[in-house]
Amino acid sequence: MSVTVFVPRDSAALAVGADRVAAAIEREATARGLDVTVVRNGSHGMLWLEVLVEVETIDGRVAYGPVRASDVPSLFGADFLAGGRHPLSHGLTREIPFLKSQTRLTFARCGITDPLSLADYRRYGGLIGLQASLRMTSAEIVAEVTESGLRGRGGAGFPTGIKWKTVADAVADQKYIVCNADEGDSGTFADRMIMEGDPFVLIEGMAIAGIAVGATKGYVYTRSEYPQAIAVMNEAIELARRDGILGPSVLGSQHAFDMEVRVGAGAYVCGEETSLLNSLEGKRGVVRAKPPLPALQGLFGKPTVVNNVMSLASVPIIMDRGASFYRDFGVGRSKGTIPIQLAGNIRHGGLYETAFGLTLGELVNDIGGGTLTGRPVKAVQVGGPLGAYFPVSLFSTSFDYEAFALAGGLIGHAGVVVFDDTADMLKQARFAMEFCAVESCGKCTPCRIGSTRGVEVVDRISSGIEPEQNRALLEDLCNTMKFGSLCALGGFTPYPVMSALTHFPQDFAPVPMVEAAE
Repeated sequence: MSVTVFVPRDSAALAVGADRVAAAIEREATARGLDVTVVRNGSHGMLWLEVLVEVETIDGRVAYGPVRASDVPSLFGADFLAGGRHPLSHGLTREIPFLKSQTRLTFARCGITDPLSLADYRRYGGLIGLQASLRMTSAEIVAEVTESGLRGRGGAGFPTGIKWKTVADAVADQKYIVCNADEGDSGTFADRMIMEGDPFVLIEGMAIAGIAVGATKGYVYTRSEYPQAIAVMNEAIELARRDGILGPSVLGSQHAFDMEVRVGAGAYVCGEETSLLNSLEGKRGVVRAKPPLPALQGLFGKPTVVNNVMSLASVPIIMDRGASFYRDFGVGRSKGTIPIQLAGNIRHGGLYETAFGLTLGELVNDIGGGTLTGRPVKAVQVGGPLGAYFPVSLFSTSFDYEAFALAGGLIGHAGVVVFDDTADMLKQARFAMEFCAVESCGKCTPCRIGSTRGVEVVDRISSGIEPEQNRALLEDLCNTMKFGSLCALGGFTPYPVMSALTHFPQDFAPVPMVEAAE
């Protein structure tokens, strides 16, 4: 009887030797005359355990990790194909605390299925949402998404249903669905994990969006640094076409929808929707002034839905289980679940999907296990390189849009980067300004010039030159950038700078001169 072994094909696993582990398992099985089928699945998101090898047993999947190719002979020696005990064994995968405590809706299949098996996708509930949508009118689909409370998971938190209704109500001969998969924030990898581990859920979500607003064409815009995601998405789209999920008649219906992947050159500013649209059109990736809104005049001047991967990948579960099911998760106006990415100096780094409402402290200490170095946490940056730095005193902050805004931060793409007490927050503030200067598209003066002046001002503070006056100047400069920039790149750069200055003033204090001993 053949035994099924799962070895992830996710980039995080590939980076630590997943291909070598898979090849070693196949070689060892052949040498021992054993019938083993190796399935390359997505990642469960427990990145500290990668390469995480799983074996299908009568009790469920048994996990081993982190596995290296050199560990494979000892795994076979311990009868791991029957779930045997081994120093790398973690028991049943579903019982691992990090995974067991999650609420997985968007990532329900990630790590479970073969990403490029439509049979697997259907077996685990795929396409039910799309089939339900085909029985509804456009207005009913939009109403369901609106009622669910789904908000943009890319950072702004704008209600998805409102954006869809604007495009649906627009009159045009052509409309588009654009998926923003640029994912340039530090400490973020959720979009990549979906594209590599469950691409059909994104395809299904985009098809539903197309039917809802009357769009017949979709684009996934991602970055050249994601070669594995690009390859998997392209293959999945082709498989979906062959199966009739995409094309002139979606699942045999009267609706047409097709899509393709477009690859950008890696400019951070192209994560901003209007820069992204310019890049898609073959133009330089610079910010457009708004209005007009992309929902009315977007790609090629046509009404366009621009949504993040997480937003679109959440739609199938809403259409499958209903708006009320999805809306029951979360707190306040932050509805549903949020895939949180734990990164930086943290013991258990990875992806953790949960309903809005856990505190920042619970995420970092209880789920993430504190710092990898074992030193005290000093700061946590949430929301990418433009997110605020939160001190331990703010660890009671609820992980939801309103609570973070009230505390002077933003959730962004839900990347959580942890720093221990060796971090120099003045250097982190300088990095924020330098990052903005390097990545600015140059369209507006506050961002283009303000960030360069910001680096100079921080350097003067660091050198002890008129520190009080320069701290005041830095605050004034941040205020100008925040309210004068055309887009979030310049507008949000003040968040890390001002939070570092506010919460860690000791790092901005002049270093006292020590007199030489006589």
